[in-house]
Amino acid sequence: MSRAVRDNAAENRYEIYEDGQLAGFTDYKITGDRIAFIHTETLKGFTGRGVAHQLIAEELAEARTRHLAVLPYCPVVRDTIAHHPDEYLDLVPAHYRERFDLPVAPEKA
Repeated sequence: MSRAVRDNAAENRYEIYEDGQLAGFTDYKITGDRIAFIHTETLKGFTGRGVAHQLIAEELAEARTRHLAVLPYCPVVRDTIAHHPDEYLDLVPAHYRERFDLPVAPEKA
């Protein structure tokens, strides 16, 4: 099984393919230096296999590389950030975190 994530800029979405088949996508909107993740969907037949997790991890990594601030309107993206604050919380500007019910800073161990 091979997976690939692609930015389909023409459709304003990241797509994940498994063995050449579209397995899921995240719709987004870029405004200036911000990317708003709107909706993530895993297609029928691909659920429960970590497709959404890989898709979100790769799109957040690309947002970091492109120096884009993340606005996680999509609940799946928001949950990923909330469950992995040490990896992703810094992508969400501090003044937006309360709006998305995210902690202001990662908890110290």
